[in-house]
Amino acid sequence: MVQTGKNVKNFKEGDRVAAETHVPCGHCYQCTTGLQHICREMKILGVHVNGAFADYTILPVVCAWKLDPSISYKIAATMEPFGIGVHALSKTQPAGKTVVVFGSGPIGIYAQVVAKMSGAEPVIAVDIKEERLKLAGKMGADVLINASEKDVVQEIYQITGGFGVDIAVELSGSPAAVKNAGRVLRRGGDLVFVGLFSGPVELDLTNDIIYKEANVYGITGRIMWDTWWSAQRMLLSGKLNLDPVVTHEFGLESYDKALQLAESGTVGKIIFNI
Repeated sequence: MVQTGKNVKNFKEGDRVAAETHVPCGHCYQCTTGLQHICREMKILGVHVNGAFADYTILPVVCAWKLDPSISYKIAATMEPFGIGVHALSKTQPAGKTVVVFGSGPIGIYAQVVAKMSGAEPVIAVDIKEERLKLAGKMGADVLINASEKDVVQEIYQITGGFGVDIAVELSGSPAAVKNAGRVLRRGGDLVFVGLFSGPVELDLTNDIIYKEANVYGITGRIMWDTWWSAQRMLLSGKLNLDPVVTHEFGLESYDKALQLAESGTVGKIIFNI
């Protein structure tokens, strides 16, 4: 933080901060009942207001998270997406449960890491990119399934002895993954939707939700500031290392190359250095 506004009280120049990208209005029903992250008038940094692909950016004080001194800038830059993985699993009780995460992009891998750290056994990673599955394995996923090569439903039922998984997390944004997530979920299991889609998605509500009495959760962003506290405690525990998820670093002048690489779907998290 290089400069603060005249009305800012709890931060000073030189403070190290990470950014919450959901900018709440502060006065709607959601904001006044602990749900700032789904504010009715929500603005998102980089979508509705100027983003951070610049040497300097303006961050509302309500979105500034003061970093613990031991957290590096590299990891601080990934706390926002890591928080999504933390939030996704917070609706469930992963300890001793079988968890499958559809999608092994950075946030998918973060969700796998959180599930593993929370005591899930086994953690199953599903993706169509071998590079990302290898990274998922490096980060601790127990079972890797390439959906372009294997029948995901058949594989998971074989792994679980025909029982199905306790928790299915959709983080790929793939309609096919949504169907598979519903199919492999055991009766009474938890189905967590985090990935975003470009249009309506078909789901067998009768057989995969209603008859199973599935618990269905929709997840967006991070709870302010509950998720951030949890994420920071995990990072400070010394039990996980998120460094390998950051596979590439670029200067801002190489933004075009960085974005093209991200769109390839073959890498982990990309960060920009100023």
